[in-house]
Amino acid sequence: MADKPSYFITTPIYYVNAAPHLGTAYCTILADVQARFRRAAGYDVKFLTGMDEHGEKVAEAAATHDMTPQEWCDSQAPLFTNLWDTLEISNDDFIRTTEARQHHAVQYLWERMRESGYLYKGSYDGWYCVPEETYFTETQVEKADEERGTKGEHLCPDCGRPLERVQEESWFFKLSAFQDRLLKLYEEHPEFVQPTFRMNEVRSFVSGGLQDLSVSRTTFDWGIPVPFDDGHVTYVWFDALLNYMTAVGYSCDDEASRKEFAYRWPAQCHVVGKDIIRFHCVIWPAMLMAIQEALPESVFVHGFLTVRNAETGKAEKMSKSRGNAIAPQDVIDLLGVEGYRYYFMIDVTHGEDSAISFERMEQVYNADLANSWGNLVSRSLNMSAKYFDGKTPVLPEDWAEKDGVLKRVAEGMYARYAERMEAFDYAGAKDVVMELIHAANHYIEDSAPWAVAKDPERAGELVEIISSLLESIRISAHLLAPFMPTTSAEVLRRMSLEQEVDTEDLAAQCVWGGLASGVAVTKGEALFPRLATEKR
Repeated sequence: MADKPSYFITTPIYYVNAAPHLGTAYCTILADVQARFRRAAGYDVKFLTGMDEHGEKVAEAAATHDMTPQEWCDSQAPLFTNLWDTLEISNDDFIRTTEARQHHAVQYLWERMRESGYLYKGSYDGWYCVPEETYFTETQVEKADEERGTKGEHLCPDCGRPLERVQEESWFFKLSAFQDRLLKLYEEHPEFVQPTFRMNEVRSFVSGGLQDLSVSRTTFDWGIPVPFDDGHVTYVWFDALLNYMTAVGYSCDDEASRKEFAYRWPAQCHVVGKDIIRFHCVIWPAMLMAIQEALPESVFVHGFLTVRNAETGKAEKMSKSRGNAIAPQDVIDLLGVEGYRYYFMIDVTHGEDSAISFERMEQVYNADLANSWGNLVSRSLNMSAKYFDGKTPVLPEDWAEKDGVLKRVAEGMYARYAERMEAFDYAGAKDVVMELIHAANHYIEDSAPWAVAKDPERAGELVEIISSLLESIRISAHLLAPFMPTTSAEVLRRMSLEQEVDTEDLAAQCVWGGLASGVAVTKGEALFPRLATEKR
């Protein structure tokens, strides 16, 4: 394990009260692209996702379907795992909070918390949102009602649904004791919450004062029992957040688990939606401080997907009641899996809310994939096969050292790309690759290889043209692989470069001059058939 640096990245674990939707798929692909990039860049990656199976709303969903909570959870698991398989998600682990390893870790956490002195028993009397599994203070509820003009209705400040008044005995975590330490964390490590404006939101929330957190429930029993107090089960977030450490061996006594935990923890990045920012950027680090464990290096917070109204041009919240909900399969049917992955990663501003539409999906697909990338691959491989007997050109020994317009574009390309990928600026990384792809397409028109091929005295020039195009394709395929792994693997296969598919030294693969000489090329079918634009 220690031969390579660890990169541990996680998604949230998703609630099982409903099937996976466009938002959960978006978050998961966002993390998957980073995981694939880091593997190719030489890291030993662990990519974790999973399901959050405890809590009141899961019990309610099970009852609605006339199932036990465990039966309901078991029925939902394939919906997630099958969709992740379809979307080419490369997770190394899939954790479920009903597993024995999570049960053991959570009960161990309770003991550690009791020893820490940041746990006490009391009574909770306040507002609770079951769908959001979130407690709210009287002040938060009153402020939200006033802002909506619904004073006295007591609606959830986050989702707008009715709140429940909860009165029950509870164990409390002294979250208020960590206000100053959290503010110091944000000041000393501004990279802890990304992007920057999300950090500002977190800092403002904590500066406004923190209330102690109720971390056990007694009004229902679907949860992990508190080991030292019968009748109490663990508050769902106190359980769920721990999954990140459970998956890398936390609380286990065997040597292999201890070594894995020492190697993997802390995580390099938690990828989460903006709706759960407080749990991951306030409660989670405070919990870790209490039990004296290292904090994750960063939390990347993405926005929500909205739908662009074709008539008004305005962005609207996606919902079944509005009739504008888009399911993952709808997009797969339109763009295919690779086009789906590409669109959501490069045409969405990941830290902010972003409006999507089928019309825009078609535009991006046709412009970038059909007309630019797919067209370049098709034309170049076809010409190589046609002019060089079904092979790549036989390259002169000094070919890689020769100056050329495409070589100049490719110089320094990996460093620019990697900087943007590491910052989750996937659109910026795409722009770096597209610069070379567009240059190669222009190069075909400017150099007119079909004319050069007619003159035997220009044979050397033809070798230079075709080999430069193929080398540009080879490098671009590597850099597009985190977004479209199957397509990139197919492009390299068509150039007899199968050995390069699962590279662990992406920087080296992007150095000009790696093209194989005189090997078979296959044009194959169109990678991205052009879509006929439809009015929807």
